[in-house]
Parts: sequence; C-alpha cells; structure tokens
Amino acid sequence: MPPSTTALWTERTHLREFDLADGEQLLDLFREPEVRGFLLDDVLVSPQWVLHEIAASQQRFARGSAGMWAVRLGGEPEIVGFAGFREFFDPPELQLLYGFLPAHWGKGLATEVTARICDFAFRELGFDRITAATDLPNRASARVLRRLGMQLVRTTDDGRNGTALFELEREAWAGTARTTAT
Repeated sequence: MPPSTTALWTERTHLREFDLADGEQLLDLFREPEVRGFLLDDVLVSPQWVLHEIAASQQRFARGSAGMWAVRLGGEPEIVGFAGFREFFDPPELQLLYGFLPAHWGKGLATEVTARICDFAFRELGFDRITAATDLPNRASARVLRRLGMQLVRTTDDGRNGTALFELEREAWAGTARTTAT
C-alpha cells in the first residue's frame, strides 16, 4: 500500500507532488529555453499542456503509483525544478524525468533529487525497474543517470537529437549504498 503522503525531502530540497497552484511556476520552468531545449525538443508549451501534466501526475499518484514532484530548496516557495515519473510510449511506460532551472545546474541537485525518487520508487512503491531517456547530446543528464547506477541499454535516432535509453534494476539499486532523507 502506498504511503499516505507523496511529499519527499532530501538534504537540500523539499519535493511536493504537482499541484494546480504550481501551474504558473511550472509553465515558466517548462518554457525556460535551456530546459525545453532537450526536454521538449524546444517546443513552447501552453498553459493547457501544463494543466494536463499536473492532472495526469495527480492521477498517477491517486492510483498508488508515482507522478511528478515540484522541487523547492528547503522551505522556499519558488520551484527550482521538477522530477518524477511520466508516461511515454504506447503502451504507456513510466520513465524517470527531471529538469531544473539553469541557475541550479552543476550543484548536484538533479542527482540528489532523482536518487531520492528512485529510492522511493523501489522501496515504497515496489518498482522492479526504472527507465529513463535523454537526448544524446545531453551529456550532463547522462552523467546524472550513470551516478544513479543506471546502465545504457541502447541508443536510437528518435527525436531531434537521438536518444539514449537507460535502466536501473531494483537489485542493482539495493546493492549500492544510498543515503537519502525521508
């Protein structure tokens, strides 16, 4: 049975599931040129797209699965990033997804937050495997995935830049020392 709350903490961050009240900040984040460049193939998303993403995430949480979290530093109100699971492909497959405002790149936040989310998915939700994808030129994102212990399983010529597909098995995660806040 899933835990009663989907709020998570790390040493430096507070993660709260996407909420309608976050819509404006999330729209700004998804429209940030450096974020949308790799993540959305540079598409400028609409407010309706963001509302759909919030609703889809809330539905996944309500079903006892994992959705997307807004990431804030400590107790600050500003959203500095997002991370969690979103469905891709047909049939739908949950994939780890994350993005942060450029001012917060290179500080280890993506690794810290995604490690906490992976731990939650394996320990609390019973995931057996976590998958993620990144554009081939996005070396920083690939480094985050490798730090999590993910293995490159294949590359494709999908999307604008080609895609690298990674996965992490529960056994590999359990076999590594992880420290995450609760």
